[in-house]
Amino acid sequence: MLIGEFRHNLDPKKRLAIPSKFRKELGNGAVLTKGLDGCLFIFPLKSWAPFAEMLGGLSIGKQDTRSFARLFLSGAVEVEFDSFGRILIPDNLKEYASFKKEVVIAGLFNRLEIWDEEKWNKYKNDLEKNSDKIAEKLGELGLI
Repeated sequence: MLIGEFRHNLDPKKRLAIPSKFRKELGNGAVLTKGLDGCLFIFPLKSWAPFAEMLGGLSIGKQDTRSFARLFLSGAVEVEFDSFGRILIPDNLKEYASFKKEVVIAGLFNRLEIWDEEKWNKYKNDLEKNSDKIAEKLGELGLI
Protein backbone atom coordinates (compact mmCIF):
# COMPACT_ATOMS: atom_id res chain seq x y z
CA MET A 1 0.00 0.00 0.00
CA LEU A 2 1.33 3.43 -0.95
CA ILE A 3 0.83 5.80 1.99
CA GLY A 4 2.86 8.54 3.62
CA GLU A 5 4.50 11.81 2.69
CA PHE A 6 8.16 12.44 1.90
CA ARG A 7 10.14 15.49 0.84
CA HIS A 8 12.97 15.23 -1.66
CA ASN A 9 14.94 17.44 -4.03
CA LEU A 10 14.94 17.22 -7.79
CA ASP A 11 18.58 17.13 -8.83
CA PRO A 12 20.01 19.32 -11.66
CA LYS A 13 19.60 16.40 -14.11
CA LYS A 14 15.86 16.20 -13.28
CA ARG A 15 16.23 12.98 -11.30
CA LEU A 16 14.09 12.32 -8.26
CA ALA A 17 14.84 9.73 -5.58
CA ILE A 18 11.78 7.67 -4.74
CA PRO A 19 11.71 6.52 -1.09
CA SER A 20 12.62 2.85 -0.67
CA LYS A 21 9.27 2.20 1.04
CA PHE A 22 7.51 3.18 -2.17
CA ARG A 23 9.98 1.43 -4.49
CA LYS A 24 9.16 -1.88 -2.83
CA GLU A 25 5.49 -1.40 -3.75
CA LEU A 26 6.26 -0.12 -7.26
CA GLY A 27 8.50 -3.04 -8.17
CA ASN A 28 10.89 -2.70 -11.11
CA GLY A 29 9.13 0.17 -12.79
CA ALA A 30 6.11 2.39 -12.91
CA VAL A 31 4.22 4.83 -15.09
CA LEU A 32 4.63 8.57 -14.58
CA THR A 33 1.95 10.87 -15.99
CA LYS A 34 0.22 14.20 -15.57
CA GLY A 35 -2.03 14.25 -12.54
CA LEU A 36 -4.83 16.46 -11.35
CA ASP A 37 -4.47 19.75 -9.49
CA GLY A 38 -1.06 20.36 -11.08
CA CYS A 39 0.80 17.35 -9.71
CA LEU A 40 2.21 14.20 -11.31
CA PHE A 41 0.93 10.67 -10.73
CA ILE A 42 3.07 7.54 -10.49
CA PHE A 43 1.22 4.26 -10.88
CA PRO A 44 2.65 0.81 -10.26
CA LEU A 45 2.47 -1.10 -13.55
CA LYS A 46 -0.17 -3.43 -12.05
CA SER A 47 -2.43 -0.44 -11.21
CA TRP A 48 -1.71 1.42 -14.44
CA ALA A 49 -2.98 -1.30 -16.76
CA PRO A 50 -6.63 -1.29 -15.54
CA PHE A 51 -6.63 2.51 -15.26
CA ALA A 52 -5.33 2.92 -18.82
CA GLU A 53 -7.85 0.35 -20.09
CA MET A 54 -10.65 2.30 -18.42
CA LEU A 55 -9.42 5.52 -20.04
CA GLY A 56 -9.05 3.83 -23.41
CA GLY A 57 -12.62 2.60 -23.15
CA LEU A 58 -14.13 6.04 -22.62
CA SER A 59 -16.34 7.40 -25.37
CA ILE A 60 -14.42 9.27 -28.05
CA GLY A 61 -17.67 10.95 -29.03
CA LYS A 62 -17.60 13.30 -26.05
CA GLN A 63 -15.08 16.09 -25.69
CA ASP A 64 -14.74 15.73 -21.91
CA THR A 65 -13.86 12.04 -22.05
CA ARG A 66 -11.43 12.55 -24.96
CA SER A 67 -9.73 15.35 -23.05
CA PHE A 68 -9.53 13.36 -19.83
CA ALA A 69 -7.96 10.38 -21.60
CA ARG A 70 -5.51 12.66 -23.42
CA LEU A 71 -4.42 14.29 -20.18
CA PHE A 72 -3.31 11.00 -18.67
CA LEU A 73 -2.30 8.90 -21.65
CA SER A 74 -0.49 11.25 -24.03
CA GLY A 75 2.13 12.37 -21.54
CA ALA A 76 2.57 9.05 -19.75
CA VAL A 77 6.03 7.46 -19.64
CA GLU A 78 7.31 4.25 -18.17
CA VAL A 79 10.05 4.93 -15.66
CA GLU A 80 12.70 2.66 -14.20
CA PHE A 81 14.73 3.18 -11.08
CA ASP A 82 18.47 3.68 -11.35
CA SER A 83 20.84 2.08 -8.85
CA PHE A 84 20.11 4.93 -6.39
CA GLY A 85 16.32 4.57 -6.65
CA ARG A 86 15.89 7.67 -8.81
CA ILE A 87 13.62 8.29 -11.77
CA LEU A 88 14.05 10.84 -14.53
CA ILE A 89 11.32 13.47 -14.79
CA PRO A 90 10.88 14.44 -18.47
CA ASP A 91 10.86 18.16 -19.30
CA ASN A 92 7.18 18.25 -20.30
CA LEU A 93 6.10 16.72 -17.00
CA LYS A 94 8.47 18.89 -14.96
CA GLU A 95 6.97 21.98 -16.61
CA TYR A 96 3.38 20.74 -16.20
CA ALA A 97 3.89 20.31 -12.44
CA SER A 98 5.92 23.56 -12.11
CA PHE A 99 8.71 21.76 -10.27
CA LYS A 100 11.49 23.91 -8.94
CA LYS A 101 13.80 21.96 -6.65
CA GLU A 102 11.91 20.74 -3.58
CA VAL A 103 9.06 18.27 -4.14
CA VAL A 104 6.70 16.23 -2.01
CA ILE A 105 5.96 12.59 -2.79
CA ALA A 106 2.61 11.57 -1.30
CA GLY A 107 1.32 8.00 -1.19
CA LEU A 108 -2.38 7.66 -1.98
CA PHE A 109 -3.07 3.94 -1.68
CA ASN A 110 -2.75 2.86 -5.35
CA ARG A 111 -0.61 5.71 -6.70
CA LEU A 112 1.92 8.34 -5.73
CA GLU A 113 1.49 12.04 -6.31
CA ILE A 114 4.52 14.27 -6.81
CA TRP A 115 3.99 17.94 -6.03
CA ASP A 116 6.10 21.06 -6.10
CA GLU A 117 6.61 21.61 -2.37
CA GLU A 118 5.27 25.17 -2.33
CA LYS A 119 2.15 24.17 -4.28
CA TRP A 120 1.62 21.14 -2.01
CA ASN A 121 1.85 23.22 1.15
CA LYS A 122 -0.78 25.65 -0.14
CA TYR A 123 -3.06 22.85 -1.35
CA LYS A 124 -2.73 20.91 1.90
CA ASN A 125 -3.36 24.01 4.01
CA ASP A 126 -6.54 24.79 2.04
CA LEU A 127 -7.66 21.17 2.27
CA GLU A 128 -7.16 21.02 6.02
CA LYS A 129 -9.20 24.22 6.47
CA ASN A 130 -12.11 22.63 4.57
CA SER A 131 -11.85 19.05 5.84
CA ASP A 132 -15.06 19.29 7.90
CA LYS A 133 -17.06 20.43 4.85
CA ILE A 134 -15.55 17.69 2.72
CA ALA A 135 -16.34 15.06 5.35
CA GLU A 136 -19.92 16.31 5.55
CA LYS A 137 -20.36 15.99 1.77
CA LEU A 138 -18.91 12.49 1.80
CA GLY A 139 -21.25 11.61 4.66
CA GLU A 140 -24.22 12.82 2.61
CA LEU A 141 -23.14 10.42 -0.14
CA GLY A 142 -22.90 7.59 2.40
CA LEU A 143 -19.14 7.22 1.90
CA ILE A 144 -18.11 7.83 5.51
